[in-house]
Amino acid sequence: MEVEKKYISVEELKKHNKPGDLWISIQGKVYNVSDWTKDHPGGDTILYNLGGLDVTDAFIAYHPRTAWQYLKKFSTGIYLKDFEVSEVSKDYRRMATEFSKAGLFEKKGHGALCSITIISIMFCLSVYGVLKSDSVLVHLMSGMLLGMLWIEGAYVGHDCGHYQVMPSQLCNNIAQIVAGNCLTGISIAWWKWTHNAHHIACNSLDYDPDLQHIPVFAVSTKFFNSITSIFYGRVLTFDPLARFLVSYQHFTYYPVMMVGRVNLFIQTFLLLCSRRDVPNRGLNIMGILVFWTWFPLLVSCLPNWSERVMFVLAAFAVTSLQHIQFTLNHFSGDTYLGAPNGNDWFEKQAAGTVDISCSTKMDWFFGGLQFQLEHHLFPRMPRGQLRKIAPTVKELCKKHNLPYRSLSFWEANKATLRTLRTAAVQARDLSNPVPKNLVWEALNTHG
Repeated sequence: MEVEKKYISVEELKKHNKPGDLWISIQGKVYNVSDWTKDHPGGDTILYNLGGLDVTDAFIAYHPRTAWQYLKKFSTGIYLKDFEVSEVSKDYRRMATEFSKAGLFEKKGHGALCSITIISIMFCLSVYGVLKSDSVLVHLMSGMLLGMLWIEGAYVGHDCGHYQVMPSQLCNNIAQIVAGNCLTGISIAWWKWTHNAHHIACNSLDYDPDLQHIPVFAVSTKFFNSITSIFYGRVLTFDPLARFLVSYQHFTYYPVMMVGRVNLFIQTFLLLCSRRDVPNRGLNIMGILVFWTWFPLLVSCLPNWSERVMFVLAAFAVTSLQHIQFTLNHFSGDTYLGAPNGNDWFEKQAAGTVDISCSTKMDWFFGGLQFQLEHHLFPRMPRGQLRKIAPTVKELCKKHNLPYRSLSFWEANKATLRTLRTAAVQARDLSNPVPKNLVWEALNTHG
């Protein structure tokens, strides 16, 4: 005897969006993932952000075919009765299926091996230059090499975090810790926590942590209303200090990028020392201790403090190129307030991303992330395949009249500075009702 199907409406599904009562739907079937949040490999933030919604497109983007078989244990036996799939989503799902059949998600190439080899060579050369040479120029070059090592190490950690690049999952996890924690001093746990939330809520001012840089930067005047960060669970207060800093953000942008790595170090310590449930906290702490053992020791081997400072600043300066690239990919993109909507996955990713056009010879430098939209749509796809799918993605954007921004590195810098300057000019408007202090008034007194 056939069991009669149970149905609920989209509005009824939206009510199940709280801890302990968390439902999602995938292809019209409703699943209860309330007890899965603590074990979800991608973290609980993603599930909370998408709770009560249809998440088919996001599920396709983040999970291989083998993951579908595990959905059955979360099934409620309920179906959505009034959910309509947009034409964009239909095309996106067809595209994902075609790429999967073509084996593009499995063709990893030798990128990881090449990157690890290059990282090893740069590490040896940097250490050799510090220990075996008395030349200031060699020490400067060694610091710059270390900066390049950090850039490439971040790309390897990023790749391992999105898909398996090593022969086994264990090796993949080890590679994440070595490339992230041990070599760059940035916790892979912190990266997963923030990066997954960024992907799901791309360019949401209150859900995407990668845009929440108050008091230093504000990419939108909506930050002037002291919005609440859903990700951090606190108000991003736009006080007089924030107004002052934001007013000059288009001037301070590059200097801040130069020392941006310090913020990443701090964020790593804050997470690992927090009360949050951090996956593999002990392993992450051990990896960070490895970094803070070899890095200070290497710096201490330089003959004097001026060269030590030069060495560290040289490494920071080179690494700032990567920090700049990450912001170019999103700062000038479209932004919005509110939670991500499961049925406009493609649209939100297209609106919030900016590709960086470059020759194939520079693919190694950008780590595949110059194809930012392609990466956001297919985060599991190896970086070596992103250039191949870019024309197809561009055509789909054109078909549905969606933005496909591909700018040169120089043009992307100009677009980012324009975005920052626009907000800066608004921040200087003294008619905005932000409480003033004596420093602010003194710096902005005329006549």
